[in-house]
Amino acid sequence: MRDLAARIDLHAVSLPPAERRVAEIVLADPALAAFTTVAELGRRARTSGATVVRLAHRLGYEGWVDLQAEARARIDQRLRPATERIREHDVHDVLAATAAREAENVHRTLEAVDRPAFDRAVGLLADRKRVVRVLAGAAQDGVGTFLSDALDLLRAGIVRIGGSAVAVTTQLAHSEPGDVLVAIDLRRYERWVLDAAEVTATNGGLVIALTDSRLSPLARHAEVSFTVTAEGAGPFDSHVGTLALANAIATGVATRLRRPATHRLDRVEAAWRAAGALTDG
Repeated sequence: MRDLAARIDLHAVSLPPAERRVAEIVLADPALAAFTTVAELGRRARTSGATVVRLAHRLGYEGWVDLQAEARARIDQRLRPATERIREHDVHDVLAATAAREAENVHRTLEAVDRPAFDRAVGLLADRKRVVRVLAGAAQDGVGTFLSDALDLLRAGIVRIGGSAVAVTTQLAHSEPGDVLVAIDLRRYERWVLDAAEVTATNGGLVIALTDSRLSPLARHAEVSFTVTAEGAGPFDSHVGTLALANAIATGVATRLRRPATHRLDRVEAAWRAAGALTDG
């Protein structure tokens, strides 16, 4: 059976605006959903209690009480900070628990990928006429670095965005309509990442989002959005599923640009050999 977050994600694109606002609150604050009244949740979403009940039925629950019972029993692990998770019960077999959880993260992340959306993202990133900028929240910085480095080995025009607010603003000031921004961040989102995505979309750029829900504020500005599963076996979010998706995207671009990418990789490899930069010993 799908959990609450998965059900919301499944119906995200078809939710009416009022129900969407309710769903956004449920995802952002599951503890509130678990213990508040229908009337209070409706008020917070600027709608009615009836809308809250309609959302519950749309998601496949018998009613709000049924949805709320699941929220109480299973507040989504991804939504709580590490300072709360570490106070929970110990993981006795850390290796086995981690192996099972990470395998599930990869499977659920890649299984959720919409094929036409994936082809669209790969096509945008393989278009060598477009400048591609990659940014990521601090926790996802390693995934952002991997993706930007991989794309840079395949084609020119890849820019890794980071640093201070001044540096990020300066880098975005050079963007043109039609440029692509790959934005990677999970709840709890960093404001500068959301701001960069909004600025890019407002200026005619195209945003590809790797985030944790189609109702994510990052997905709101995206031309293409992918949902990753990031539940950790311990107190910290996992980035294995996100990395697997980034690797799939890079592989797709490499396949699309096989001939020019091969030439570019040959030049890089020759430069490494000439400089003696790498060794097998």
